[in-house]
Amino acid sequence: MERQFAGKVAIVTGAGSGIGEAVAKELAACGARVLVADLYQDAIDRVVGEICANDGKALGFQADVSDPVAVEAMVAYAEETFGGLHLAVNNAGVGGPLEPAADYPLDGWRQVIDINLSGVFYCTKFEIQAMLRAGGGAIVNMASILGSVGTAGAIAYVAAKHGVLGLTKVAAMEYAAQGVRVNAVGPGYIDTPLLANLDPEVYEKLKSLHPIGRIGTSEEVAALTCFLLSDRASFITGSYHLVDGGYVAQ
Repeated sequence: MERQFAGKVAIVTGAGSGIGEAVAKELAACGARVLVADLYQDAIDRVVGEICANDGKALGFQADVSDPVAVEAMVAYAEETFGGLHLAVNNAGVGGPLEPAADYPLDGWRQVIDINLSGVFYCTKFEIQAMLRAGGGAIVNMASILGSVGTAGAIAYVAAKHGVLGLTKVAAMEYAAQGVRVNAVGPGYIDTPLLANLDPEVYEKLKSLHPIGRIGTSEEVAALTCFLLSDRASFITGSYHLVDGGYVAQ
């Protein structure tokens, strides 16, 4: 694999499984030194171990992205241990409850907004500061198809992902001239642990929602994400890129 990220330092949040894990592994395979950040230490240790076993370079950091103090410490750790920060993927997120708006639990709303929106803001804020110190960089915020369309029962998730798109656009505008690019990726339904416990009928229904006829893979999302982080995407900032099997085209 081309070592297009040699000499670069990357942070990936939610990197203990699913899309975050696939992104962290691809970045490492392409030469980046990766800080694998997640809420769960056992997941961190597994991913770091697998990267290192394949001759990649990675360290772990346990952090709750809804805590700005923890996020600031995560970014500082990347700078202190690897010498800077050039790439970041803000992927950590939760699905939240599935209830209609009038019945949506307030604690569920707070949790989803705190992690999926405020957490992305905290990460973006501190990552940009570090990237400016490093002379520039690139950020990908993991949105969703639900950053541009809605679905019944997921008002907090949809609101948060719409918010991530607005946050991405503003940050991109503000720091483009200083060499920091910020983009968002919108996956469709992807074969991750979030879908692992679905009823088979529900899983088949989700497949049918994609014109391509299947659920996506984490590796497909990672491929788009790493392209946007790379110098090949040097004229791309402030934009939202779908990897959704045609879901939003309908």
